[in-house]
Amino acid sequence: MVDSRIKFRHLQTLLEVARHSSIGKAADALSVTQPAVSRTLRELEDMLGVPLVEKEGRGIRISHFGEVFLRHAGESVAAVQRGIDEVAQVQMSEGPPVRIGALPTSSTTFLPDAIASFLARRTGSQVTIVSGENRTLLEQLRVGDLDLVVGRLAAPERMTGLFFEPLYSEEVTIVTRSGHPLAAKRHFALQALANYTVLMPTRESVIRPFVERILLTNGIPELPDTIETVSDSFGRAFTANHDAAWIISRGVVIDDIRAGRFVELPVDMKETRGAVGLTTQAQAEPSAALVLVKQVIREHVRARLGPF
Repeated sequence: MVDSRIKFRHLQTLLEVARHSSIGKAADALSVTQPAVSRTLRELEDMLGVPLVEKEGRGIRISHFGEVFLRHAGESVAAVQRGIDEVAQVQMSEGPPVRIGALPTSSTTFLPDAIASFLARRTGSQVTIVSGENRTLLEQLRVGDLDLVVGRLAAPERMTGLFFEPLYSEEVTIVTRSGHPLAAKRHFALQALANYTVLMPTRESVIRPFVERILLTNGIPELPDTIETVSDSFGRAFTANHDAAWIISRGVVIDDIRAGRFVELPVDMKETRGAVGLTTQAQAEPSAALVLVKQVIREHVRARLGPF
């Protein structure tokens, strides 16, 4: 078993003493005092239980035991130096790219801060963020154009060859601007949406089936005035400036709700709850950069789970 008391400085000191056959010259090479070199050698000899150096005339030489140990000490120091050199090379070169497909529920909440933390690790990896409909992003992931999709779990038929890691779950919500006539109603009925423009998720979006189901459950087969969009920037701007209602994943607008810019309409949306997480290719070997990105995302989601 390796003696945990043996440190890198012990090995380095023995190597320099062997190289120079002199305590004084070894001290100069290590930029320490001669007593420090002698003390370090004695510590190593005490740990090994054998003499490592012997007197030879006015100088010293490495003992038989020292020669045996020196071969392994040299290999260890060389391995550490190779590791230092490789880390330096990685810092100077570009790491593998990380291409992420981001659905609105992630791109407006935890993902920006998570990517900032990843970049702070200075891996050299170029990060690309792509937005779009869930179906499109999953196809890009499946053919290798993306490494990761962050967002809601897709329908089972779209998950062939893919692996999903859940992080948390959230509901769909309906919001209006603060001051909207619907927000002032004491007794809100979902049918009242028919009197206003409603922003809906597109038919290819992952939350569209949930939205259609809850509308049908409330006796609303269709709404007369709708805009289909997956653009959170358009949805936010249109809702803030017009008498519209926006049906969207709660995570997309949580900051707007907390800030008082948007108001959630009092509708039971528990049926729309679904898992949000990380989707990757099932059989692909992840790069070190992708492993780190996923780790950082998990850390940021855990930090935000309370508010969700």
